[in-house]
Order: sequence, then C-alpha cells, then structure tokens
Amino acid sequence: MTVKDYGEGLSSPDRSRRLAAVRAAGEAAARGEIEAATGGEVNNHIHTTYSFSPYSPSHAAFMAWTSGLAAAGSIDHDSISAAEEMTQACAALGIGSTVGTELRVNFSGTPLEGRKFNNPDTENNAYIVIHGVPHQKIGEVKKFLEPINRARNLRNRKEVETLNMLLAGTGVEVLDFDRDVVSLSQARDGGSITERHILYALCAKILEKTRKGAVLVEFVEQNLGLGLTEKLRSLLLDESNPHYIYDLLGVLKGGFVPRFFIQPDETECVSVFEAVDFANSIGAIPAYSYLGDVEESPTGDKKAERFEDAFLEDLFPLVKEIGFKAVAYMPPRNTPEQLARVKNLCGRYDFMEISGVDINSSRQSFNCPELLFPEYAHLIDNTWALIAHEHLASRDIRYALFSPDNPLSGKTLSERIRRYSRVGRETDWHHPESIFEKIEFLEGK
Repeated sequence: MTVKDYGEGLSSPDRSRRLAAVRAAGEAAARGEIEAATGGEVNNHIHTTYSFSPYSPSHAAFMAWTSGLAAAGSIDHDSISAAEEMTQACAALGIGSTVGTELRVNFSGTPLEGRKFNNPDTENNAYIVIHGVPHQKIGEVKKFLEPINRARNLRNRKEVETLNMLLAGTGVEVLDFDRDVVSLSQARDGGSITERHILYALCAKILEKTRKGAVLVEFVEQNLGLGLTEKLRSLLLDESNPHYIYDLLGVLKGGFVPRFFIQPDETECVSVFEAVDFANSIGAIPAYSYLGDVEESPTGDKKAERFEDAFLEDLFPLVKEIGFKAVAYMPPRNTPEQLARVKNLCGRYDFMEISGVDINSSRQSFNCPELLFPEYAHLIDNTWALIAHEHLASRDIRYALFSPDNPLSGKTLSERIRRYSRVGRETDWHHPESIFEKIEFLEGK
C-alpha cells in the first residue's frame, strides 16, 4: 500500500478521520500487509498544516514513516497545535515523536542589536525553536503564542492590502484575506498564517488567469518583473510538474515578497529574553537556529545573502548568556566548513546540537541522508535524547534534560545525552508510556 491508499483520510479536514487513517496504516503494518523501510534517519523539523505545509500532522507522520524515518517532529511557525495529533500519529506507527514551535524574536537590548541574524526579511529579528515541549505544557505554549498571532494577522491583512495595490492592472483578481488566505490555514484551530499562505493564494489567482506553462512564465517575467533561472523556467514550463504551485510559490517568495512585506513589530517578534525565559520555565529546550551565509538556497526560496557567519564568535557567547540550551542547524543547507565551525562552537559553549530539515513543500524529501554520515551521527543520538527528554518530562518535569532538579544534573551534558539517547532508542514507541520503565537505567541504578 502507498500514501494514495490512505490519502483521503490523511488529508481530511477532520482530525479524527486523519488519526483513524494513520492508525489503520499502523494496524496493517502489524498484520504484515505494509512494510515501511527503516533507515535510521530522523527529522525534528517538519512543518504541518498548522503553519504552512501540504501535510496534516497525521500525514506528516505517515510520510516520515514510509520514508524510513525512525522519528519525526512537528515544528510550526507561531503554533504548537499540531502537537497532540503528531504524537498520537507517531505512536500509531511506532516511531519516536517530538514537538515544538518556531518563532521570531528581537535582539533589542543586546550587544548585537540591529544585526541580520538568520531571517532573510528583517534585521534584529531571529528565528528560534522551542524544542521538546513537555506535553502538559502545550496549553501554556498556546497561550504564549496567542498575542503573537493576533499581531501577525493584523500585519497579514495590511500585507494583503499592499499586495492588492501591486496587482492593479495585471488582470489578476485581488485577494480577500478571509476568503482566500484564512481559508488555506488552520487559524481557527490554533494554526498560524504566514507569508506563504498569502503567496499560495496569489499563486492560485495567477494560475486562474494564465494557466500553467509559457503564458505563466511570460507573466512572471514581464508583468511581475521577476527573473527566472533556467532551472526554474524549465519547471514552470512543465505543465505536468506535480509540484507546480510550490515551485511558483518559491519563485514569488524569493523575489516578490519584499514588495509587499511589512516589518513586524515587537509584539509579534517578542524579546529574545522573554522567549528563552519562557521556554526554560516550562522545561523545554530553547535553540538558536543557525542559518549561515547562503550561496545557493537548497529550497529555491532564498537569494544569496550574508547572515550570521561574520559574527558567530560574538553570537555564541551571547546566546549562551541569554539562556539558550541548544543550537539547531540543518546539514543539507550548509558547507562542510560552516558545519565544522558550528560544531566546534557548540562544543566550546556546551550547547546541545539539534538537527532537522524544515519540510513545507511537496517537492522536499523527508530524507536527510547527510545525517547518516559519521561526522553527523551524534545528531541522531541527540534526537533520541530530545525525544526521551520530552516524554519523560511529560510524566515528571524533573526529568527535563536541563532541569536543575534532574537526578543527572551533576553529570556532563554529553553524559546526560548519552543516557537519554539510549532510553529513547530502546523505548517501544508504539507504547510511549513504557519509557518510564527505563528510569533505573537513566539514573544508573
């Protein structure tokens, strides 16, 4: 069986139907009717429909499982509403799960205020991830994110108004925020709305006017004034391209967004101190997201640009002082030289290293073979430690990996990660609650 056999259920607007579909897949596997590949890979950073993605949480878990991943994590922009479903879906399939949220913070009041960190759209604002949220704290995260999303949606509406002025004279129908943008999101169920939602709605309007192929390419180049590489032009000329709208979206994100983008304020991009203090207070793991200078974007939606590489030696001690516990990075996005430098700095400042590849397009593979290279094997170990941290802390907050009350708080970070990683690997993830049977090993008794 393939995803097509479960597709309608996995993409249903009804959460109970989605979970029923993924449970049916797990039951079929238990009967020997499906055999998912097992390659040992993991991915902690899969976006779902609760921010922007073609995949519901159940569908994301299913795709991770059928791609051979041993563990999967949902990370949505300004939302954690996928968490419960993702956890249940992964359990149905017997793979490890982890949940969190990605948000933007401002670095005002720090020695690096005003710098361009890892956000292509703004200076002074940076993406961070709150990883490994204990499940009893999910409600607190939702409350923390509520004012952020209110501010974001006020800005989203203004951006659509600006975009509509740009569309005047192009023959493209203007967008209605509620009808065309909100309807694409899970905003009414705790999801966020991003620029990608606006762009997806715009793509649909453009396709209504031009259809696929040469006419669309001419519209993009002539009416919107966007240059296309030969690769992108070829993709948009191919009317049978199954990822067509996502490829068009990538073109618009790379070149058109700056024309209608409005800078977020500090209600939407909260203080880095506030966000990190909050994450630590709930036993989660706040991680700075390293991007590094971009020469060529692997996802096609970022132009060549300089980010934090020029001041990494100043950034790492600063984020350590602020209270970050980890640095997140994505091996496929960076050069070996960039990755070696980040690994060295993580070791120097005793940061947990967390990896994942953000999935938000149907074109992207769920696999990240780079994680199987010997030099990155520790990232898989760290994923299992992250998963064990989250599930143990969900039963008893003392077992949060960085809790001062953790029975292993006197051990080095590397030793804690080693023990937590083994617990994560050895747990039967069809039954996540069984992880508490590993406590004696964890404590070395």
